[in-house]
Amino acid sequence: MSKIIGIDLGTTNSCAAIVENGGVKLIPYKGGEFIIPSIFAIDDKGNELIGHEAKRQWQLNPRNTVYASKRLIGRSFASDVVELMQSTVAYKMKPGERNDVLLDVGTKNFRLAEVSAKILNKIRGVAQDYLQEKVTRAVVTVPAYFTDRQRQAVKDAGKMIQLEVVRIINEPTAAALAYGIGKNLNETVVIYDLGGGTFDVSIIEIRDRVFEVKATGGDIFLGGLDFDQTMIDYVLRDFASKYGIDLATDPVAMQRIKDLAERTKIDLSARESAPFSVPFVTMTPQGQPLNIDFTFTRKMLEEMTTPLVDRSLEILQRVMTDAGMTPDRCDELLLVGGQTRMPIVQKRLSAFFGKPPSKGVHPDEAVAIGAALYANSLEDNSNLRLQLLDVIPMAIGLERAGGEFHVVFPRNAAIPNAKAIEATTSYDGQTEVAMRIYQGDNPTVAHNELLGDFLFSGLRPGPAGTARLEITFQVSIEGILTMSSRDLDTGKQMKTTVRVTQH
Repeated sequence: MSKIIGIDLGTTNSCAAIVENGGVKLIPYKGGEFIIPSIFAIDDKGNELIGHEAKRQWQLNPRNTVYASKRLIGRSFASDVVELMQSTVAYKMKPGERNDVLLDVGTKNFRLAEVSAKILNKIRGVAQDYLQEKVTRAVVTVPAYFTDRQRQAVKDAGKMIQLEVVRIINEPTAAALAYGIGKNLNETVVIYDLGGGTFDVSIIEIRDRVFEVKATGGDIFLGGLDFDQTMIDYVLRDFASKYGIDLATDPVAMQRIKDLAERTKIDLSARESAPFSVPFVTMTPQGQPLNIDFTFTRKMLEEMTTPLVDRSLEILQRVMTDAGMTPDRCDELLLVGGQTRMPIVQKRLSAFFGKPPSKGVHPDEAVAIGAALYANSLEDNSNLRLQLLDVIPMAIGLERAGGEFHVVFPRNAAIPNAKAIEATTSYDGQTEVAMRIYQGDNPTVAHNELLGDFLFSGLRPGPAGTARLEITFQVSIEGILTMSSRDLDTGKQMKTTVRVTQH
């Protein structure tokens, strides 16, 4: 059988790794790079471009270039996140049949799982070129704060290209594996993972080869893209106040500003100031060329992004509270994700924990390396035996009368896990029972994510309240929910249908 590779499917960049000859290594792309941009585009000739090829033409073709699609996967079109994304990206979205999100690119519509499948296929192709063999299985990482539906969408993306996603594991957990395997540790580590699009915090106890997640939390709409956006908004306001022109309506100008904002942000991690110059960004109504030309300082950037850093620290504090932990009990703080290179992030975290972060993992590589190590532990001939004890990031439950949320699994419940609840009929002659299942941490279902409508049919008709059925909820080691039901009086399994309607 082919080797199982580890894939870090990131919001802005992806990469893959493999264990070979006893060591773990990132799989190189041509030109020696390890990182593949998570970008998909269709050029003016109708060709599909993925990765570096898509990124290279992004400035000239922003309308048909899809980036940060991971932020939209598993979302309903009506969600606030989709609305927010529509205001910051040049590509167009529309509602699909299930009220999911369709991307309108080139002359076609693409489902989000299709775009993820294309990026996964590119990564797989790079791995096959390197290994000189077919790759059919992978361990894929996702943000710890991904819902059941988002995890399911990643599995679906694999199915579309006949890539078996053997296991989905959480990004911070993968980083902890990269840090802890083979060191015979007995430590409690905090993983602060601030990537391009998502933020996660996990507190993990490492006892040699047992990795136990105590608590996790995050925000899948907080990352480097938001730091960039703060700079972009500042540039647009400054330009509008000087010239009375709104550049937000010009996709090519916006793309040039976006590219420069990211580069300037990176420069400011090493320097105190950097020029921000976009020549000939637009014209006056009289045809005079206009430029953007000023200097960004690190101090300006830190001031304008303070609310984002504050948000991450509030989540960190909540996760610490959930785990019943104080900063002095943290043995090591691991920083994962490119945005953790920002000096203010490191400074604020050092102040929070009273010590500097560990240099024990590479912020861009740890997740893929951890995925590859876990993949290796699943191989039949592996001598690396690991035990991962993870948790669900937010509660799973069902809708009660009046829109209340009845919790079946609380946030940070250990997985795998199973719970059974009893239900009965509410009217005479009832032969089926419908349930709406949600995931989230709000006491009302309206503010949580709908996972689906479950319909249990095949009940014996009788007077209201006489039927007794037991409904079993099971959450797999990957955080994916399945449900089953049986009639307690006859022992008969009932038929379950799941409709993931997306309202």
